Amino acid sequence: MTPLSVLDLAPVPEGSGTGEALAATLDLARAAEQAGYRRYWLAEHHNMPGIASAATSVVIGAVAAATSTIRVGAGGIMLPNHAPLQIAEQFGTLDALYPGRIDLGLGRAPGTDMATARALRRTLEGDVDRFPQDVLELLQWFAPVQPGQRVAAHPGEGRAVPVWILGSSTYGAQLAARLGLPYAFASHFAPGELMSAIALYRQLFQPSERLDRPHVMLGFNVFAADSEAEARRLFSSVRQAFVNLRSGRPGKLPPPRDDFEATLTPEARAMLDGALACSAVGTPDQVRTRLADFVARTGADEIMVTSQIWDPAARRRSYALLAEVWRDRSAAA
Repeated sequence: MTPLSVLDLAPVPEGSGTGEALAATLDLARAAEQAGYRRYWLAEHHNMPGIASAATSVVIGAVAAATSTIRVGAGGIMLPNHAPLQIAEQFGTLDALYPGRIDLGLGRAPGTDMATARALRRTLEGDVDRFPQDVLELLQWFAPVQPGQRVAAHPGEGRAVPVWILGSSTYGAQLAARLGLPYAFASHFAPGELMSAIALYRQLFQPSERLDRPHVMLGFNVFAADSEAEARRLFSSVRQAFVNLRSGRPGKLPPPRDDFEATLTPEARAMLDGALACSAVGTPDQVRTRLADFVARTGADEIMVTSQIWDPAARRRSYALLAEVWRDRSAAA
C-alpha cells in the first residue's frame, strides 16, 4: 500500500483568526494520526494572512506535542531564509523532544514575496544560489562533533533527523539525487515538470549513508465528500484563493461558492486547471480511483495529501473518507 501523509498549510479561513486556525491544525493532526496517516508536515510561508505556519518549527513542536506516533515535519523550511546552524539547532531540539518522529524538508524558494524576503534575510545576494552549499552545511551540523571542532549544533549534532529536498522543477530533483536524499515534489500546485523531475531523480540517484535507493513523495490535492457536488463546492475555496494569489491579492481562505466557476475568464480557468491538475475531487470511490491512477502513473513511493477546505470539520472529514477508502482498496488488493 502506498502510504498517505498530510501537508497542512494551516489555512486561516475568512471569518476566523490565527488561533482558531492553529487549533484546527491540532485537531486535524490528532485525527490524521488516528486514521493512520504516516506524516504530518507544515510549510513555511510569510506575509500571507491566509497561512498560520510562518513560525514553522514552533507549530511542528505543537503538533508533535498533541500527537504521539505520527511523524511530524516541515514541508518545508525555506533554507535561504535561515542560517543552517539555526535550523540544525531547532530541529535537533525537536528531535530531542520527540525522538524518531521529526522530518526536515528543505526548499530554496523564499515562501513569500521579494519585499518580505528582504526583511527576512536582510540581503538577497547569493542566498538562493548558495542552496546546495547550505544543504551540505546543514547536513554537517547534524554529524557527530569532530575533534577540534570549535562550533557545534547543541542540540543537533549526532541527531539522525531525516532530511528531504523539496522542489517543483528538475533543479531539486538533481540535487536530491546527487546528495542521496529523499525527494518531495510539489505536484499539488506546480505539476508542470513532474514526470521529468521524477525520471531525472531516479536516473541520477547516488546512494548515501542516509538513503540507499530513490524515494519519491508527491503532493496531491484531495477534496472528498459524500457527494460529488459537495466535493466540488469545497474545491471552490482553493480555486478562489489561487486566483486571488495570482492576482496579487493574497488573503484568508474564502468560503465555498456555488457560482464561482461561472465567474472565471478562460485564462483564469486554464491557469487553475494547470496548477491544480493533480487533484481528486468527488465521492470516496471517485477520489480513490483518481489517486490510484496517479500512483500507478508516477510510481510514487508516498503521497502527501493537501486539502485546503474552508470548514475545518469538512476538512477532517475529507481526510477521514480518503483514509478509509484507501485502506479498503489495499485490503481488496
